[in-house]
Amino acid sequence: MARIEVYLEVGSKRAFACSLDWPGWARSGKTEQEALDRLTEYGPRYAVVPEQAGLRLPATYDFEVVERLPGSSTTDFGAPDAIASADHQKLTAAQAGRLADLVEACWATLDRVAAESPPELRKGPRGGGRDRDKMVQHVVSSEASYARQIDIRHREPAFNDHDAVAALRRDISAALRAARDATPARPNGWPPRYAARRIAWHVLDHAWEMEDKRHPA
Repeated sequence: MARIEVYLEVGSKRAFACSLDWPGWARSGKTEQEALDRLTEYGPRYAVVPEQAGLRLPATYDFEVVERLPGSSTTDFGAPDAIASADHQKLTAAQAGRLADLVEACWATLDRVAAESPPELRKGPRGGGRDRDKMVQHVVSSEASYARQIDIRHREPAFNDHDAVAALRRDISAALRAARDATPARPNGWPPRYAARRIAWHVLDHAWEMEDKRHPA
């Protein structure tokens, strides 16, 4: 039975359970246990991401909670915001390359899901929610913002400007591959490990949302 280290980020209204070593595998719930249950539930969906990167999620595993961190208003809003103690550890070349490979696999997953999805997606009970193109644009816009946290500056690209999106992703990936020191590349920026997890979580969160909303209720 493999051991997968996770940390819990606990706000006043929401908790996140996040895998430390598998970027993008992070789920939230109203309680710590609900977040862990949802992390388990999404394991099979996440497993296709490592396969895309030439890696394999263990077939059987247990979660080990290695840290509990206080959440913030961002946590309660619905995004993982806390930097774990492990994020202050230096990276080997192999560890940095693995982070970049997994983030690239998340992008490939989103691209595949978007290509397979209709332009109009099922809306929420009150008519809320983005359609496909607006969702992809939201992810790309967020990535341009996230990239600044690792000292990469690109003008926000249009989602269908494939060359500009590719250039942004290429620079993010290169920065992650080159990372060795856990020190943020800019003052008050993000350590590379956290940056990879935050970017990957956001990409997969919307890829999975798109998958769920392209089917009838």
